[in-house]
Amino acid sequence: MDPQQIIEQYQRAVIQIATQGGTGTGFYVKEFDLIVTNQHVVDNNAEVTIAGKEFEKAFSRVWYTDRKHDLAFLQAPADIELPEIRLGQYEQMKDGDQVVAIGHPYGLNYTATQGVISKVDRIREGLKYIQIDAAINPGNSGGPLVNTSGEVIGVNSFIIRGGDNLGFALPVNYLREALQLYQPNKGQASARCFSCDSLVTEKTIDSNKYCPNCGTEVQLPEIPEKEPEPTGAAKIIEDILKELGKDVRLSREGQNVWSVKEGSARIRITYNPDSYFIAGNAYLCQLPADPQRIKGLYQFLLEENYRMKGLVLSCYKQLIVLNSIMYDMDLTKENGVEAFRELFRKADHYDDHLKQAFGCTDRLEE
Repeated sequence: MDPQQIIEQYQRAVIQIATQGGTGTGFYVKEFDLIVTNQHVVDNNAEVTIAGKEFEKAFSRVWYTDRKHDLAFLQAPADIELPEIRLGQYEQMKDGDQVVAIGHPYGLNYTATQGVISKVDRIREGLKYIQIDAAINPGNSGGPLVNTSGEVIGVNSFIIRGGDNLGFALPVNYLREALQLYQPNKGQASARCFSCDSLVTEKTIDSNKYCPNCGTEVQLPEIPEKEPEPTGAAKIIEDILKELGKDVRLSREGQNVWSVKEGSARIRITYNPDSYFIAGNAYLCQLPADPQRIKGLYQFLLEENYRMKGLVLSCYKQLIVLNSIMYDMDLTKENGVEAFRELFRKADHYDDHLKQAFGCTDRLEE
């Protein structure tokens, strides 16, 4: 298969995963009806948000974690038909084989990079890894490494920072072993012991803390009674979103980043503690296809900016964006609710009006 065929085959099976701490990649394995990713992607969360080509953002339960092999298995979305992808044979791989790494680096959805296997059995911390020169970056973690037959032969796991395309993937034989180990206990919160490799479940864990076989401390992916809350400006932002009827947990897209929809508009809120600013960017429609209508559109945007306070309409490449910026020291729940409500209302209004009045087109979304 050529890279384009591989990308087309995998796009619907590759999943984007988000927690309060960041984002990563996963992929659906139909044979076991589970989403596979890295343990460090889910971190210590027993529930994460997932999104894919075939479904909107939703919650997913983390059922299995494996610190030694950096693996985690997640609940697949219900009533969604996802494509079948095959697990390959690691033993058949050799140095120089072509591979494709698929993932969401830096939030750039469904990015695929092509390369070769630099060394098929690089040993690190007692495990074999596939060393590749295909570019992988933060956000690629947990994504599939695919051979030219369209089979998963590894899980993209880590890079060496400062190196020139030094990426490493956990071979598929470790993944298959872990899936088979967990399968009889599917639906139970489980963790693989770092010391003795045995599976520890809710039923077998000793004193709710230790591996029953070797006594090593083990942490199961259990949902806490109370979820930890953010602090400072991030907490105020989440309180504002709750007040406006948004699902805060589903809106999280990483640390200090939230994304919500209002009508047909998509609003992305980011907070940068280093610069002290909170930015609300509402992504509206695209410039009209008819260039004769652009002059009138620009005049309208300038007139609206003159009338509005605290909001600015701008163009970013082909996209029209409604922007709002606040200083974190000035933010309170009361003034934030008022500002965000106006941003959301205006975003939905302008998105519809610009399409009707100037022939603007729907924005492209992944």
